[in-house]
Amino acid sequence: MRCDARELGSNVIEAESELLFRVARMGRRADGKSRKRLVTTVLVLVIICALFYLYPRKSGSTSVEYGSKYLKTGGVDDSAVPKTIPVCDDHLSELIPCLDRNLIYQTRLKLDLNLMEHYERHCPMPERRYNCLIPPPPGYKIPIKWPKSRDQVWRANIPHTHLATEKSDQNWMVVKGEKIVFPGGGTHFHHGAGRYIASIANMLNFPNNVINNGGRLRSVLDVGCGVASFGGYLLSSNVIAMSLAPNDVHENQIQFALERGIPAYLGVLGTLRLPYPSRSFELAHCSRCRIDWLQRDGILLLELDRLLRPGGYFAYSSPEAYAKDEEDRRIWREMSALVGRMCWKVAAKKNQTVIWVKPLTNDCYLKREPDTQPPLCSSDEDPDAVWDVKMKACITPYSDQIHKAKGSGLAPWPARLTTPPPRLADFNYSTEMFENDMEFWQKEVANYWTMLGSKIKPDTIRNVMDMKANLGSFAAALKDKDVWVMNVVPENGPNTLKIIYDRGLLGTVHNWCEAFSTYPRTYDLLHAWTIFSDIIEKECSPEDLLIEMDRILRPKGFVIIHDKRLAVLSIKKFLPALHWDAVAISNAEQDSNDAVLIIQKKVWLTSESIRVSE
Repeated sequence: MRCDARELGSNVIEAESELLFRVARMGRRADGKSRKRLVTTVLVLVIICALFYLYPRKSGSTSVEYGSKYLKTGGVDDSAVPKTIPVCDDHLSELIPCLDRNLIYQTRLKLDLNLMEHYERHCPMPERRYNCLIPPPPGYKIPIKWPKSRDQVWRANIPHTHLATEKSDQNWMVVKGEKIVFPGGGTHFHHGAGRYIASIANMLNFPNNVINNGGRLRSVLDVGCGVASFGGYLLSSNVIAMSLAPNDVHENQIQFALERGIPAYLGVLGTLRLPYPSRSFELAHCSRCRIDWLQRDGILLLELDRLLRPGGYFAYSSPEAYAKDEEDRRIWREMSALVGRMCWKVAAKKNQTVIWVKPLTNDCYLKREPDTQPPLCSSDEDPDAVWDVKMKACITPYSDQIHKAKGSGLAPWPARLTTPPPRLADFNYSTEMFENDMEFWQKEVANYWTMLGSKIKPDTIRNVMDMKANLGSFAAALKDKDVWVMNVVPENGPNTLKIIYDRGLLGTVHNWCEAFSTYPRTYDLLHAWTIFSDIIEKECSPEDLLIEMDRILRPKGFVIIHDKRLAVLSIKKFLPALHWDAVAISNAEQDSNDAVLIIQKKVWLTSESIRVSE
């Protein structure tokens, strides 16, 4: 078992925080003499712990030192590779390091609960990271395969049934023996998501009540998605939704969604922009999502406005839409006035649902009275900057090009996937570069599947992550496979995520020196193209990244590492400690600078898991 500075430092800080907390809590009750004695004891303990903490920091290797050594040597020698990596305690089986409420408690972060800051990302410092492998819960089983998984999952994999009781009248989920079943219901669609989706299409007069509107509606943002049945039922219409919910009191919503094989992401409308570029979605949806849209001058509605394409819709199902009491009527009046000043118009209203539509051009904005609130965002504001960027209560106007085009200019789906999008010009990318990128990744994906051989079958994988997606052509090359792809774009590189959304795909921005915002065991395949070279250049620890990849990878899942040959050979040395098996490797012993390593994660259980299972 490893014991390094980060592990020891974490224990010291936790102990110190707990002692100080007890001092603060007991201080009011203790008499002066007892309080003085207790404080003295705590200070002595803190000094002793600090000495133990500082000593290994001087003699051990930090992430920066590790990355630097890796760069200088072109790899890792065997002495630097751990023979084993410890397993975390069973109570950490659902750990999300950057959305860990225990971390917020221990570090006493001063957060505004009214602004939902406690549901935003707060990552641990390196010395507080859990450098251990996340264990599966007792009785864990290989997930049910798609498409059956849309409607049922193993109860042992997500042993939480409180939503079945709490939402029993809304048909969110039902416990049936060893399985949890999802009838497709929701807070405002008790009779099933399918009928509800058809009713929205009917309200908008879409042909045959089909929500995709002839391929013109492809990308949806479902805010406060519950267990994501809305997004799950959209898939049959070739519509893909980013189902979004925080790790709140219904903390397992997104875990259920991903276990079902439905695209989803942990996030919240708080103080920071959502990690998506402007003009990403044709439809935003909120079904009783319990969001105060009037707060802070309508800043949350303005964030949705930033994300909607020209002519995009916001479908809102809530009591305010049918205004039964005075408070509902007040909210409805104020919300109607706000969206009116934002130049949204009512496209349709029926029973509990209202659908607003965003303008196609800037004309309405330019006709508003001077000093109308909310104001237009300043011209130097980048609407596509999202990593750790604060929301602003302003309207994002269209560029001159979009204004003149009176729309996004995107082809209908599925042609949208392979048609060069207009925003290629933002990067000075030519159509030829776009087409060459597609051709390259089609060949690479074919090569990957050849290397996987008998290990891969049509239903082997469902949830895929491309850890460095560039233009999204890896995902496009998977179009004939029954999978969805989370396309991740580095926070410090070209913001090509808008190209990915323009192609009708989903994705987010991320820094791989930190943990990703998802539950453990949520992806079947991780594609790591040059990720380790990037990590080393940032002087972050490849070992930390490997442990994070293991956290989010399902047992029996695959990792495709495509990187420099020396980097690939170095990563291969870590496989025994991670309980990973090498499936195939190419170009590792040749003169080529690049190599591909495909691995598979083993199924393993802790002693506690085995005991409970038996």
